[in-house]
Amino acid sequence: MTGAAPTSTLDGWVRSPFSGGGSTYDCYEKGSGPGVVLIPELPGITPEVLGLAEHLVGEGFTVVVPSPFGVPEKESSPGYVARTLARICVSSEFRAFAVNAKRPIAGFLRAVAADLNARTPGTGVGVIGMCFTGGFALATAVDDAVLASVVSQPAAPFPLGKARQADPGLSDGELDQVAARAATSGFCALGLRFSEDGNSPRPRFDSLARRLGDAFDVIELDSSPGNPGGFSPRAHSVLTSEVRDIPGHPALLARARVVAFLHKQLTP
Repeated sequence: MTGAAPTSTLDGWVRSPFSGGGSTYDCYEKGSGPGVVLIPELPGITPEVLGLAEHLVGEGFTVVVPSPFGVPEKESSPGYVARTLARICVSSEFRAFAVNAKRPIAGFLRAVAADLNARTPGTGVGVIGMCFTGGFALATAVDDAVLASVVSQPAAPFPLGKARQADPGLSDGELDQVAARAATSGFCALGLRFSEDGNSPRPRFDSLARRLGDAFDVIELDSSPGNPGGFSPRAHSVLTSEVRDIPGHPALLARARVVAFLHKQLTP
C-alpha cells in the first residue's frame, strides 16, 4: 500500500495527571465540544494515535488521551512494542490473558470518562479503544456517562485458544450491565476489524453481537488476498496505521463512520 498513515505531535495538548479507580496516569487533552476518551493501542501514544486524536479534535470533539503505558509521542518499533508488551503481560492492572476478567484499568478509565462528561457539552461521552485496549471501551460503558463505545480490533485477552478468542474483553458482570444499558438507555457500540486479523478474532465480535444485539454494529474491512484496498493479511490497526488520506480508501471511510457515529450518539 502506498502513502503513510496520518500522524501528529503533542503540540497544543495539555498534560495533567489524573487519579481514579485506584490508579494515576497522565492524560492529554485538546479541543472543544462533546467529550471523547481515546485509549491508545500498543505500544502507547504513537504519532499515528495522535493523528487520530488530532482528527477527532478537528471534527469538533474534546479529546482526552490517557497514557497508561508507553512513552507519549515515541514512534512504534518492534523492540518498543515487545518491551511494552512484556510489561502488560505481567501487570495485574491489565490481566492480558485472563478470561471473564474485570480489569482494574477499567475503573480508572470510567473515572476519566465521568470527569470528561461533567465538564463537556453533549448527552454523554464516547470512548474509543484499540488493539489491546479495544474491550476497555466497552468496560467503561458500565458508567452512565458513556453513550458510545468504539471497539476497534480488540485484542485482549490475547487470543490463545478458543475460550480467549471468544472472550468479549470484559467480565460477564460488566457485560450484563452494558447490555442492560443498551436495551434501555440508548447506549450503542461500534466494532471494527480486518477480515483476516487473527489477533482480533471474529468469535469475539460474535460474542458481543449475541449480547448487545442491534446496539452493536460491526465494520469489517476486507484484508483477504487481492483485496481492493491493498491491505496486507496482517493488517490490524483500522483507525491508525492502516488509514490513508486517499478519497474512497476503506480505512479512511471507516474512520469517517466512527466520527459520524460519535456525533450521532453524543450530540443532543
